[in-house]
Amino acid sequence: MDPAGFERDFFRALNAFVEPAVRAGLGGPCLVPVGLVGLETAGRRSGRLYRTPLLASLVDGCIIVGTFRPRSNWVRNAEAAPAVRCWLNGRELCGRAHVLRPGRQPELPETVSQLVRAIAENLLTRYTAFGWSFAIIEPDAEEPTAGAA
Repeated sequence: MDPAGFERDFFRALNAFVEPAVRAGLGGPCLVPVGLVGLETAGRRSGRLYRTPLLASLVDGCIIVGTFRPRSNWVRNAEAAPAVRCWLNGRELCGRAHVLRPGRQPELPETVSQLVRAIAENLLTRYTAFGWSFAIIEPDAEEPTAGAA
């Protein structure tokens, strides 16, 4: 099996085991601002919903997730369809993902706090030079609706 296929299969198997527990609230950021969240994105070609457990940080009401894997589909899916759903400590939130990846400058709306903007522009963009990708998820103010993504 080629290395890319092995990596893909490994993470699919791991995610299938971890994601339901994360969605139920296990490992979420509670006492510290870092933990696991479940991110749901719509497939950029199929429109199918995909759920991925990710390590996240909470900063000024935004959720920051990232990956060092250049072939992570959730990054490309969130870039193509930025309306996402997120499970944080067992609670479902709808929001908008603002993707930062190699070769792409952050485009953050005015509603994102100065602190989150500074982290994106001065810290996260430095890591994109090494192949990392990030999404800053800005939760919607209203409650989620069924099937929203």
